[in-house]
Amino acid sequence: MLNTSEILTTIEMIREQKLDIRTITMGLSLLECIGGNTPEKVYDLVTRRAEKLVSTGEDIENEFGIPIVNKRISVTPVALLLAGGQDPVEIALALDRAADATGVNFIGGYSALVQKGATEADLRLIRSIPEALARTNKVCSSVNVASTKAGINMDAVKLMGEVMVEAARLTEDQDGMGCAKLVAFANAVEDNPFMAGAFHGVSEGDAAINVGVSGPGVVKRALEKVKGEPFDVVAEVVKKTAFRITRMGQLVAMEASKRLNTPFGIVDLSLAPTPAVGDSVAHILEEMGLERCGQHGTTAALMLLNDAVKKGGVMASSSVGGLSGAFIPLSEDIGMINAAAAGTLTLDKLEAMTCVCSVGLDMIAVPGDTPASTLSAILADEAAIGVVNQKTTAVRLIPAKGKKVGDWVEFGGLLGRAPIIPVHPESAEEFISRGGRIPAPINSLKN
Repeated sequence: MLNTSEILTTIEMIREQKLDIRTITMGLSLLECIGGNTPEKVYDLVTRRAEKLVSTGEDIENEFGIPIVNKRISVTPVALLLAGGQDPVEIALALDRAADATGVNFIGGYSALVQKGATEADLRLIRSIPEALARTNKVCSSVNVASTKAGINMDAVKLMGEVMVEAARLTEDQDGMGCAKLVAFANAVEDNPFMAGAFHGVSEGDAAINVGVSGPGVVKRALEKVKGEPFDVVAEVVKKTAFRITRMGQLVAMEASKRLNTPFGIVDLSLAPTPAVGDSVAHILEEMGLERCGQHGTTAALMLLNDAVKKGGVMASSSVGGLSGAFIPLSEDIGMINAAAAGTLTLDKLEAMTCVCSVGLDMIAVPGDTPASTLSAILADEAAIGVVNQKTTAVRLIPAKGKKVGDWVEFGGLLGRAPIIPVHPESAEEFISRGGRIPAPINSLKN
């Protein structure tokens, strides 16, 4: 039961510290659409089931005074629907039309799961990704190329580097926006409400409501009150703050579930930043005493933050899931944007930080002439971190055509802007061309 003090604190967090619900995401199974006329079946199912998603979110927002930034849909990985030679791009176009009809911000699930091997349908979908993302506005795509149980599918890793290059080429006039809607995973989760990686897993039911919260500004403000205190005090403050944030997410999730007559799935308690001043994960780390995010000490500070967020959040909800931790998307975090522009935050340091945070190398713009093999090698490194550490990692890289180090890409909105940062110039072509599969690590043998 919330008391008066908690209510007033929550109101202050919303009004002054940029606390919001980042997304209500409705997950929908499309397995009943397999067969003839799949695009039409997909459109009809999505528009019927998600017809009231946006209006319900707006009603909750107005009644409770809680900002809900995005309303989104995730669907069954589309590669599973491609029986009988179905054109995957036609399904992407149907999903985009359904997103427009329902009014959601994004729809995710143009996806394939190929961590151990790829079917012909998987390969057709992956090869179609650049065209699908270039011809749609709201469709997001993801491919799982590795897992702790299966190892790393290096053939898929090689192909994804080529797909990133082609997606950037086809959306060159938008600074490579196609790549901003594409993520490659290791250990992808089935109930992630955040884009671009959301899809509705095959072990899920027909539908679910998943909510993603935010609140970096709230955490930073709380830490301002314990300046100079020991790290155990810092951890305790973050835990208590994460508890309050997650409680709000739980309230919204359960209310949306009831009103939409859809089962409540999970609350993802990830700290999701935005380009707005006062809403930065990097600024939380700097509040702990770092002069600038990316310097020595950054990884330790991020580990503390990520762990404390999880510990506080799990006490506030019995259904914590998704990714849950702290995101570090370069273009979407004003503190990280500034640190990268200053040269303090580099690709290598970002990779080190992904060992202890949620997801991975996210929304990072690199020179447009970066070879596909280099992009694949970056993905392989990140997948290795996820596989060995039994965690989700991901890569969302934007090889911006015609851009070089020091230039910028501009996406606007939550996707923000980012400086082009350098990659290592040495060739990875021979390494990536080997193909095959990097075997699962010994720690995968747990039976």
